[in-house]
Amino acid sequence: MNPDQLSSPTPNRRIALLIDADNVSHTKIATILAELSKYGTANIRRAYGDWASAGLKGWKDKLHAFAIRPIQQFSYSVGKNATDIALVIDAMELLYTQKLDGFCIASSDADFTPLVMQLKANGHDVYGFGERKTPEPFVNACTTFLYLDGVVDAEASAPSPGRRRPTRSRTRKADVAEESKPEPVADPKLAIAQDATLVIALRGGVEAAERDDGWALLSTAGSAARRQAPIDPRNYGVKNFPALFEATGLFDIIRGENGLTYVADKRNKDRTPRPSN
Repeated sequence: MNPDQLSSPTPNRRIALLIDADNVSHTKIATILAELSKYGTANIRRAYGDWASAGLKGWKDKLHAFAIRPIQQFSYSVGKNATDIALVIDAMELLYTQKLDGFCIASSDADFTPLVMQLKANGHDVYGFGERKTPEPFVNACTTFLYLDGVVDAEASAPSPGRRRPTRSRTRKADVAEESKPEPVADPKLAIAQDATLVIALRGGVEAAERDDGWALLSTAGSAARRQAPIDPRNYGVKNFPALFEATGLFDIIRGENGLTYVADKRNKDRTPRPSN
């Protein structure tokens, strides 16, 4: 049997991610996907809201970056939450029309409690995400629930692109042409490390596969990262995930005595010096 199969903590389970965009910050989507990769793949990703609303402006870029389908829901009556109803209708339709292994409901609204109970009654795990203000009935109904305001935003910890050179006032045409040329990237590793989307997925994969000693099997971490985003190492000029992790310069990689390769996030100061086989 393939060693990857033995080391994988979860099978490739299919999960529907349904987001109440009115109740979840767009800055948390990377964290949600990283956590979900521990349980399977979010094959269906939908976010519900009135996308003409100024309050959802921050979500628009995230929809494309994380392949989330926006579901437009107009507010037909003042004081009525049409978004919740649309999410519930879709969840029930998916329950009976798709072969799913689990659902993820991202919201802090207790109105989804009956939905969670119905999904679980039909044999599905339900993973919940919301803020500390989320009422206990919703939290307790879920298979597992993560308070989003208690974790560091995955995007906030991603490296930022290098600073541009300061613009100077110059009059010579040659100098102007020189300033307009993009600076060549001297170090390919630096360019990869500055790809925030890639780094978020790789760190999320390591976190999803991380053991008590702070190390993760590299094969398992790579699989978890791929469940979050369509990553192909060849697109980054390397042939496989071990080379991709190494190319970022953000991870420690060690080959264990058992012949397996382990990876750890360099930011994790609580890990053991070497992985325990």
